[in-house]
Amino acid sequence: MSQNERLHKYLARCGVASRRKCEVLIAQGHVTVNGKIPGEPGTTIDPNYDVVLVDGKKVLPEELVVIAFHKPPQVLSAVEDASDRDTVISLGPDLGVRLYPVGRLDFASEGLLLLSNDGDLTQKVLHPRYQVEREYEVKIKGEFTNEILDRLRKGVQLSDGPTKPAHVTIQHRPEMQSNVWLRFVITEGRNRIIRRMCEAVGLSVLRLRRVRVGQVSLGDLKPGKFRYLNAIEKDSLLHPVPPAKPGKKKPVRRPARK
Repeated sequence: MSQNERLHKYLARCGVASRRKCEVLIAQGHVTVNGKIPGEPGTTIDPNYDVVLVDGKKVLPEELVVIAFHKPPQVLSAVEDASDRDTVISLGPDLGVRLYPVGRLDFASEGLLLLSNDGDLTQKVLHPRYQVEREYEVKIKGEFTNEILDRLRKGVQLSDGPTKPAHVTIQHRPEMQSNVWLRFVITEGRNRIIRRMCEAVGLSVLRLRRVRVGQVSLGDLKPGKFRYLNAIEKDSLLHPVPPAKPGKKKPVRRPARK
């Protein structure tokens, strides 16, 4: 049974480049399908039958690779940087495939960052529909009260709109110190959202570490190191289950790939 796929999506799955860059390659005439240059944006192909070449070389899909990487602070969540700063790709492993960050951690933050060569996986992890949880350990400074904790939980107003309710708990609160460790569990992926939430209630973030994305945990992975995801972790990212709507049953999980 044939299954059509957008050409730029197929090229990205083959590890040629990101989807956006693949669209540029198609527009510039670097790509042919069955010997012809595609004439329209959004061209679809059948990967089982069509022959796709990039600059005269046949491209084929790569094996799915997903790794958990412990991003150190002062490292960019990017493939490359014009200022030649360290990126998660330059510090990460060379596995012979083109990897991309699945989402981001800001420059000063640290912790779990997924890297993959699969655009579909990236889209599913980041898509608001699936509400994939992100868990963070956050060390804050400032006058911390139960009222502030309640505001963080209910959501705060930011420049780009209010935040959704968050699960925020006190992880560690020294008796004689003002610095408190909080645990945030959120489903939003807005830029610097936790830092901005804390700033909005008068708190400063001293340290921010992501420890979980969905069912994938950082564990005891050391900064700058990586590990491959197991089959269950991969499947949870490839087939996320959207939260059930009120009055409806949850969808059945698909079995893990063998």
